[in-house]
Amino acid sequence: MASPAPLDGVRVLDVSTILAGPLACQILGDFGADVIKIEHPKYGDNMRGHGRSKDGVPIWWKEISRNKRTVALDLKDPRGGEIFRKLAKTADVIVENFRPGTFERWGLGPDVLIEENPGLVMVRLTGFGQTGPYASRAGFGTLVEAMSGFAAATGQPDGPPTLPAFGLADSICGIAASSAITMALRHRDKTGEGQVIDMSLLEPIMAAVGPGPTVYQQLGEIGQRHGNRSTNNAPRNIYRTSDDGWVAVSTSAQRIAERVLELVGHPEVIDEPWFATGGGRAEHVDMLDDYVGGWIAQRTRDEVIAAFTEAGAAIGPVYDAKDIVEDPHIRETEMLVEVDDKDLGPVLQHNVMWRMGKSPGAIRFTGRDLGENTDEVLTDVGVTADEITELKESGVIR
Repeated sequence: MASPAPLDGVRVLDVSTILAGPLACQILGDFGADVIKIEHPKYGDNMRGHGRSKDGVPIWWKEISRNKRTVALDLKDPRGGEIFRKLAKTADVIVENFRPGTFERWGLGPDVLIEENPGLVMVRLTGFGQTGPYASRAGFGTLVEAMSGFAAATGQPDGPPTLPAFGLADSICGIAASSAITMALRHRDKTGEGQVIDMSLLEPIMAAVGPGPTVYQQLGEIGQRHGNRSTNNAPRNIYRTSDDGWVAVSTSAQRIAERVLELVGHPEVIDEPWFATGGGRAEHVDMLDDYVGGWIAQRTRDEVIAAFTEAGAAIGPVYDAKDIVEDPHIRETEMLVEVDDKDLGPVLQHNVMWRMGKSPGAIRFTGRDLGENTDEVLTDVGVTADEITELKESGVIR
């Protein structure tokens, strides 16, 4: 029998919206935390309206809010704030992403909540952090994808800076936040002390983009866009096959680069002095791309992948959603799993992000309706049935 999930017994109040905070809390819930999703009784989390729906049922919501009990509570109303303080006394973690100062105006700042619950970990997710000149600005992933250097580094050399077509900054931040939370819980377990985690959307994606600021500080150089090429090695690109498929080739390792050029019929370049380093190969990228791209263009995607695989060279097909769903490795290793849902039936979702042999995570249930668990959660913290009825009638809860 497997051991309990690693976060069994940890209670998380998810008071965040859209993506970064909810993803962090999804990860915590996947690994056993009791996550209570708190939303406005009328509006809910705007994430409910993101992405495609089926028969009015939001598909993305079913994943991002899985393993979360839902409570509809108006925190701006003093009565709602008082109930939240009761919940906070029972919590290990609170995750919120309101603009700096909002929780303080409601009387729910960390000075109040951590005084009442000294072991509480309070995560504050904003675009630019709690301090500094931009702290009060509205912050969204799109803005920090631009400001992090990602957009400037992405796209064709003669084209505009390019934003990602998905929530990249939010996703990186959400995964980073789940790590920060577990570190803070580890600290709490050793010392008994809770703490505030100040996390911006900007910092994690800046780290992911790489050492551009350090290169500028040391060398005065600013990186330029190179499309799908790399300044660190070549050949490295996306290449089109004869059946209009696309494949990605990487040669970060020297021996892989040699195997690729042997495969495409140009072993003579391997003995060139410049071929011995990734930077040297990058200086001859046009020639190498012609060799590799020309060879690939004469073969189907399946033929190319089979040949590269047999040669021990690195290659990957460019997948769309259909390809991902049908890939045998993804299915056999359960990167995607079907989960029963009361609205959608069996629904395919990303599995928990990593496999733990002794204390695995699990998808226990999919995203729930707004306020589905309000009564049971409030009852657990001492709100009476009469009080619940009165609060519902006044719109403080749902």
